Amino acid sequence: MDKAKIKETFLGGIIKNNPTFVLVLGTCPTIAMTTTLFQAFAMGVATMFVLIFSNLFVSLLRNLIPDKVRIPCYIVIISTFVIIVQMVMQRFMPDLYSTMRAFIALIVVNCIILARAESFASCNKPLYSVLDGFSIGLGFTGALCLIGIVREFLAGGSFAGIAIPGFPAMSGTGASAFGFIVFGCMMALFNFVIQKLNERKEKMKRAALPLAEDRVEELKEVPEK
Repeated sequence: MDKAKIKETFLGGIIKNNPTFVLVLGTCPTIAMTTTLFQAFAMGVATMFVLIFSNLFVSLLRNLIPDKVRIPCYIVIISTFVIIVQMVMQRFMPDLYSTMRAFIALIVVNCIILARAESFASCNKPLYSVLDGFSIGLGFTGALCLIGIVREFLAGGSFAGIAIPGFPAMSGTGASAFGFIVFGCMMALFNFVIQKLNERKEKMKRAALPLAEDRVEELKEVPEK
């Protein structure tokens, strides 16, 4: 088990390959399902579930699926788990399902899931594929929730359905056009923070390099006994 690859895979979907803020995938549910935090969280968790299990089965069957029909096979696998999500939500959360029905069904053709099946799960072992699905799903859910918090706060003056006293709702902020503005601002902020963190890391590496070289020179000057 490669610990470095496990760490890279886990952090990749959250930071380096964040599907929303870096890869800019799944824009349709990102805008449509982030009017409230609860909807954003539900959409993210549903997508994460499908990501994890579709990645797992694509990885398990990667050597059996003919190359010429791999995309239809991936869609069949993805559709199976989307149907499971639909059945569970319809049974236990009918009100939420009625508002999200169309976008839950569209998970089948969500480019995030299909992209991970094609680029990662089809050429990696099941453990890494499951971890990748969890990581990408977590990154997607986190991004949706951040956007949902801002949009719900501005449009409804509330947080997770709880009204904030003294903060009036702002008309027009619940529209899709405003959702794109919030999405763009959050994307810019995310990439700015990541860029600054990377610059700081590189600066620390450059600062540590002369110290390491000096230590090597000191060891060379020590006489052999």
